[in-house]
Amino acid sequence: MNLITNIFMITATLSSILAIVSFWLPQMNPDAEKLSPYECGFDPLGSARLPFSLRFFLVAILFLLFDLEIALLLPLPWGNQLHNPTETLFWVTMVLMLLTLGLAYEWTQGGLEWAE
Repeated sequence: MNLITNIFMITATLSSILAIVSFWLPQMNPDAEKLSPYECGFDPLGSARLPFSLRFFLVAILFLLFDLEIALLLPLPWGNQLHNPTETLFWVTMVLMLLTLGLAYEWTQGGLEWAE
């Protein structure tokens, strides 16, 4: 047997043993105290969760989206070394137009308005 087969067999055997042991070892006996939101102290009078504004989530998603698209422009300085720099300029212009149209769409839909 070769080395890769031995390593695969050892890994599969060890993983199987650890998976089987992990089902046998834990003895979970949750009681009412452990299932409460606070394990010690007082019982909450109202909801323990605070309301979360979806505007924060929307701004974070928009930031990630536009940041990822802008990251596509990072290799631009090396684009003039290609065989056809005009094609590179065309594609860069298309990406910038896509970014601008996406920003305009979000602006007109009110996605960037913070006041409710």
